[in-house]
Amino acid sequence: MPELLRLATAGSVDDGKSTLIGRLLFDSKNILTDHLEAIERAGDGPDLAALTDGLRAEREQGITIDVAHRYFATPRRRFVIADTPGHVQYTRNMVTGASTANLALILVDATKGLVEQSRRHAFIAALLGVPHLVVCVNKMDLAGWSAEVFDRIRAEFSDFASRLDVHDLVFIPVSALHGDNVVHRSTEMPWYDGLPLLTHLEQVHIASDRNLIDARLPVQHVLRGVDDGFRGYAGTIASGTFRPGDEIMVLPSGALTTVRDLHGPGGKPLSEAVAEQAVVVRLDGELDVGRGALICRPGNRPQTGRDLDAMVCWLAERPDLRPGTTYLLRHTTAETRAVVTTLDYRMDVNTLHRDEQPDSLSLNEIGRIRLTTHTPLHFDPYRRNRHTGGFILLDETSGSTLAAGLILGPALAAGNVVRHPAAVSREQRASLGATVWLTGLPAAGKSTIASELERLLTAAGRPCYLLDGDNLRHGLTSDLGFAPGDRAENVRRVGEVAKLFADAGLIAIVSLVSPYRRDRDQVRSTHEAAGLPFHEIHVDTPVDVCAARDPKGLYAKARAGEITGFTGVDAPYEPPGAPEVVLRGGDPTVAAAEIAGLVSETRNSAIPRN
Repeated sequence: MPELLRLATAGSVDDGKSTLIGRLLFDSKNILTDHLEAIERAGDGPDLAALTDGLRAEREQGITIDVAHRYFATPRRRFVIADTPGHVQYTRNMVTGASTANLALILVDATKGLVEQSRRHAFIAALLGVPHLVVCVNKMDLAGWSAEVFDRIRAEFSDFASRLDVHDLVFIPVSALHGDNVVHRSTEMPWYDGLPLLTHLEQVHIASDRNLIDARLPVQHVLRGVDDGFRGYAGTIASGTFRPGDEIMVLPSGALTTVRDLHGPGGKPLSEAVAEQAVVVRLDGELDVGRGALICRPGNRPQTGRDLDAMVCWLAERPDLRPGTTYLLRHTTAETRAVVTTLDYRMDVNTLHRDEQPDSLSLNEIGRIRLTTHTPLHFDPYRRNRHTGGFILLDETSGSTLAAGLILGPALAAGNVVRHPAAVSREQRASLGATVWLTGLPAAGKSTIASELERLLTAAGRPCYLLDGDNLRHGLTSDLGFAPGDRAENVRRVGEVAKLFADAGLIAIVSLVSPYRRDRDQVRSTHEAAGLPFHEIHVDTPVDVCAARDPKGLYAKARAGEITGFTGVDAPYEPPGAPEVVLRGGDPTVAAAEIAGLVSETRNSAIPRN
């Protein structure tokens, strides 16, 4: 059976979304004959937008959370389109439609360029971890089929998306009205050498998007035989794989046993079942397992906790989300009560500005919260597992859905964590520490200079330690990828370690690409707040020089498309605004000596903190 691709469409009002969906269905011959006859108008071609009228009507009849879906298929793939409306007031629908999507299709009107809704939809898609984004620049016919218009929109959107966690971003110029680059390649835009939309949808690689590592099976229902003693546990595998004979653990009891056998729909025996398959599993032994339990591997368990850090989109017109309020929380197949302990900030999805003093969240607003559940949850961070990292909040009385949430990770309960005063002041330590932060493109020469600096400082009797980015990826940050959000977390963690080293009296030498200025500035500000010296060193080596000297061959792989999100090739690098030192070529030994001199000069300039 052809593979299934779920896509969510989004776009502002009059961007031509309905026409594009209609064109996809019409040109791919996915319309019933009687339906086609009904929409055709004599001499004026089919009214493509009318193909989605049925969907629109459903919305108008009061669908508030669910979105309308349309199914179609080609010989190569099956598709389910989640038609999400473009109005601001339907942000909640966008959240719902994109929450299960493999791909988000965002329309931009070529005559208008990027608008607030374009940014809003990109942010929501990134927030929900949609693996693939396709930006269709529509109405190219009205823009004179202009490559310059397309390039300008692509550059503007790419700049905005660089601040989001977007893994795969593709741009396609189309005219939905005339069918250019929708199903068939356009003859009006010979400058575009990419694929038409449908071909791209048929070919985009989604097999690796599923989490096949973390075996998770939330138990939805217990099946019992009448006379034969059969006892099976039904559910949909959230992630990973299960096979008969696997050793498993059942949470929350922690009971250990093995999988006796697996069954698919209709009772068909299975030798293996993978993520998103509906199964019935039988286990060895008599165990107390009910709805809400989670089956996993003993060596790969989800996190367990009651205090959660999460992002939520408020879906209800009334009431608003307010700290201190208790809700019913539904997570996989489990339910528990939960109280929102804090509302950390409200996000402006158009500007990415954070309002850090909100009182509440209203309809369609997105914010970061901490909540405490009545009973422990067994969860994974949403970015690792969309099924065990997502939840919804319900009204305790009516049972109506109030919010959709994404678990970022465990939260430390406010008031339970306090700083422990040190018995040794900074002045009493043997030496004063500092952080030297080397940033620059991959293969710019940072590590060579950093190693030489460590040698020079050690020879001079200064305690120091090199925190190399590649080495840290093997331990401290081994769980992080290279998306902007992961890179930010990578810099934050390394910055915190460097600050501890500096506080202990060491010179922390950090060699890290750290491509985003705001991440480095944040580390600088935390050092300044702690009264610790921070020296930013920009190793400013041109990208062509870096690529030519690259000892690992990563630039070649990135340019061949084997690696994505590579700084300097398809991911941006933001140079420092005001670094203490800029190094442009030269002898690494001389560069290291210059930095060592800087560290010595500022040795006594820091503000001791008792």
